[in-house]
Amino acid sequence: MTPSKETRRAEGRGRPEGNPGAEAGARTQSRIAYPPNLARVNAAARRAVHTQFTALLHHVDLAALQRAFHRQRRQASAGVDGMTVAAYEQELEASLLDLHARIHSGRYRPQPVRRVFIPKADGGQRPLGVPTLEDKVVQGAVAELLSAIYEVDFLGFSYGFRPGRNPHKALDALHTALMSQRVNWVLDADIRSFFDSVDHGWLLRMLAHRIADPRILQLIELWLGAGVLESGEWRETDRGTPQGAGISPLLANIFLHYVLDLWVHQWRRRHARGRVVVVRYADDFVMGFESAADAQEMLAALKQRLADFGLSLHDDKTRLIEFGRLPALARRQRGERHPETFAFLGFVHYCGWTRDGRFIVKHKTQSKRLTRKLKALREEAWRLMHGHVPLRGVGAPPPCQAWRPA
Repeated sequence: MTPSKETRRAEGRGRPEGNPGAEAGARTQSRIAYPPNLARVNAAARRAVHTQFTALLHHVDLAALQRAFHRQRRQASAGVDGMTVAAYEQELEASLLDLHARIHSGRYRPQPVRRVFIPKADGGQRPLGVPTLEDKVVQGAVAELLSAIYEVDFLGFSYGFRPGRNPHKALDALHTALMSQRVNWVLDADIRSFFDSVDHGWLLRMLAHRIADPRILQLIELWLGAGVLESGEWRETDRGTPQGAGISPLLANIFLHYVLDLWVHQWRRRHARGRVVVVRYADDFVMGFESAADAQEMLAALKQRLADFGLSLHDDKTRLIEFGRLPALARRQRGERHPETFAFLGFVHYCGWTRDGRFIVKHKTQSKRLTRKLKALREEAWRLMHGHVPLRGVGAPPPCQAWRPA
């Protein structure tokens, strides 16, 4: 079923013919100030949505490395080589020239990600990765290049880690969809340990649809296989995107573009009986359905689709609930409570009524206790990642020397 004009507006998408979401993509791209060479890459990607780019590495030039370096936080924690932004900056031009030469001669090799841990709300620990500064710089330059291509391809209902988009815009799109569309059911879905579960083989095959420069693909493959260094021991990474890496959000979006977004868009065109709306932010997404049968069939199909690519839904965080104007009205007429609520991007969404009796979707921040806990965790993470306190259980890396396996 072709989405209505109102649905496309709610999701920030263009018409599905040709390249679905191209209209929204063009609006997003118009706000992105690409350097001249990347603007030409972006224009080429828009002219031919199935074009494979065979020569891209020359765009990872000295200017791209300089831009990527200046995007780094000065107080960021060092990777396994101990190199800080301040130390690297002392001989910045020479260092970037040497890095550029190593990239283009094939001598550049990424180093393992240094693993640290921060406390979780449930008392456990969450692993975080700290790449070396040079790896961050090269990844930043490559991510900037690939973004010029993939911003053309990504659909309008994808909001996470994209230029010109943010959680507030995702929430606005969701609110508009729930208010303007015939939504009676909501599927609030969360993919279990997504960033740790991305299949490298599938990801590289997906990249090859657009990227045919073997040097760019080799760089990505090297980052995927660089491993992690924890308590002085190297561990292989055969799944997942590199922890803490600047390119990981883009790789995650590319993976979900092929696994989820295009599939969902096709499913609702071919199989849906009623309206279907979607808003995705990284691995957290919400779908709204007019038909209960559509909602139930999508949930079953979604589980199988994710399983085909080595992924699964988080049972405790995935819920299919009755939600919307008609369910709220029916419950109100029966004297029952409001339909169930769901949480998305830090807000609880629920059905309500205005003083003059009109239906409205409201939202409130999640519990103050949880908010305080999350704030404390963020502050703790900031101190850990920026070196203001010692990293628990992880010794400081040796100063400015490359890690080498034993």
